Amino acid sequence: MSIFLKAMLQEMDKIKKQGDGTLVQLTEEQLYFAPDSESNSIAVLVQHIAGNMRSRSTDFLTTDGEKPSRDRDAEFTPHTLSKEELMQEWEDAWAIFYETVHALSQEDLLQMVSVKGKETPAMAALMTQLVHYAGHIAQMMYVAKMQLQEDWQTQSIPKKK
Repeated sequence: MSIFLKAMLQEMDKIKKQGDGTLVQLTEEQLYFAPDSESNSIAVLVQHIAGNMRSRSTDFLTTDGEKPSRDRDAEFTPHTLSKEELMQEWEDAWAIFYETVHALSQEDLLQMVSVKGKETPAMAALMTQLVHYAGHIAQMMYVAKMQLQEDWQTQSIPKKK
């Protein structure tokens, strides 16, 4: 496995761990809390990350990353999924991502892939995914911390440590 893929997987492991650690702290009700009408709940962010991850990672090298079957707008509408169902969506999407990345070779990283009809090197598409998911998982942590306040268990380095 290339140095890039190892580094990519290490960083994705870190952000997944942060997401996992955030999700386990919350009740189902807290997952659906949105700070205001223009903000997303953690449940919506999970739906969106899972939808994006499935679309971008399925047939990564051979089909456009934006699959015709994906309904991106629906990802931003809160569904009535239980916490267990949300967690299953989360885990299933990560499994697809990890399976895809583990199957890539050094040569694959330089192959051009299509995302929304735009050609880009596979390595760049993977970096875009990393940045995208890291941003949304940071949002999830912030919304969780807002709700849990002093009960929040940090998912990064605690202050003064």
